[in-house]
Amino acid sequence: MNVLDEIVADQIRSDLPELASGDTVRVAARVVEGGKERVQVFEGTVMRLRGGGIARSITVRKIASGVGVERTFKVNSPRIEKIDVVRHGQVRRAQLYYLRDRVGKAATLRERRAKGASPAKAATAKGASAKATTPKAAPSKTASAAKA
Repeated sequence: MNVLDEIVADQIRSDLPELASGDTVRVAARVVEGGKERVQVFEGTVMRLRGGGIARSITVRKIASGVGVERTFKVNSPRIEKIDVVRHGQVRRAQLYYLRDRVGKAATLRERRAKGASPAKAATAKGASAKATTPKAAPSKTASAAKA
């Protein structure tokens, strides 16, 4: 390992979550306006991940006032305060450029299911628990009193 690799290894952040294309993320970036510095939150869908190591970057897209806005962030930058994954989207591509042509509900992605959870097992478990907890209706005393 040479000197450059050692310097780069110190600057790679380990506090960031696992990111993938299609994830909806909330990126908190520090922005300098004039002499003041504030944190600006940008929430959108990860369109692509690029590079590796210290040069890793993500492009995030959101719709603001009916206009598509894309912003590229250097993941290991000290200006990035934190990245939160809101939801994991299910996609079949690495770059999601097709989202540029879509608006509204067509631009939404399905959520990725948790690994190991199949829909058949989940439905059976729900049905079994619902039947077990439903109390049986007891015959009312007023009805039997009315017959006599």
